[in-house]
Amino acid sequence: MKVLIFYTKEFAYTPSQKNLDNAPDPGEPQTFNDCLLACIQVEETDEGKGVRSREKKLANHLKWAARKNNTEKIVLHSFAHLSESKASVEFTRQLFDDAQIRLQNADYQVAQTPFGYFLDLKIDAPGFSLARIWAEL
Repeated sequence: MKVLIFYTKEFAYTPSQKNLDNAPDPGEPQTFNDCLLACIQVEETDEGKGVRSREKKLANHLKWAARKNNTEKIVLHSFAHLSESKASVEFTRQLFDDAQIRLQNADYQVAQTPFGYFLDLKIDAPGFSLARIWAEL
């Protein structure tokens, strides 16, 4: 799994184009302030490690990054552009849902961007050391 995190003053998205046939309705555009945007690429090898192992590793990394950036808001965004390897849609969705629950149980405010859509993005990210973090988990 590869994760690219941006601390953002403001992050907003508008659903643009559906790219998964069975994707549910994306809902309305959303805006978030003072949050981490976690761009996550779940890879095929992650499936062999199991969803529980992967979501725990992801949640722990995001909690660390949130503490470093003094925020309790996290947005999970499926970003299939960090690797050529891709996990199945079902595994990725389960991992995102489970990580969201784990983070919410730790008192974080968590949202997910619409799965199965290309989005128009607005990102206002300040330039300081831990405002951008890349990791291979």
